[in-house]
Amino acid sequence: MNRVLLLSLICMASSALAQRAALVDPTRPPTWTGGSGAVESAAPVGPQLQSILISPTRRIAVISGSTVGLGEKFGGATVVAISEGAVMLRYADRRETLHLIPGVVKRERRADAETQLLKGNSR
Repeated sequence: MNRVLLLSLICMASSALAQRAALVDPTRPPTWTGGSGAVESAAPVGPQLQSILISPTRRIAVISGSTVGLGEKFGGATVVAISEGAVMLRYADRRETLHLIPGVVKRERRADAETQLLKGNSR
């Protein structure tokens, strides 16, 4: 009887551990490493745009932890433009645009009359 009880406890404990290891926190940021030894996504290469601050008197961007303004230097580049969602860097041989949200490019909205015409709503 003791063997059956012991075997049951071992099975329950191992099954609980297996289930716990398989759970993933859906609210965890993608670059977070919880020390579990699991392989996470690779760290981004190059400068990363982290924040943009725009006021009537100045434009500031935070790139890889460094705060830079329009016309200032970041590494080997000069900040030539700061917009709502991107920063343009000019190197000696090229230009690079850093986006606040990679993969998302802001487009201008069509004029209201043109939009209504396309929708077929004429008033």
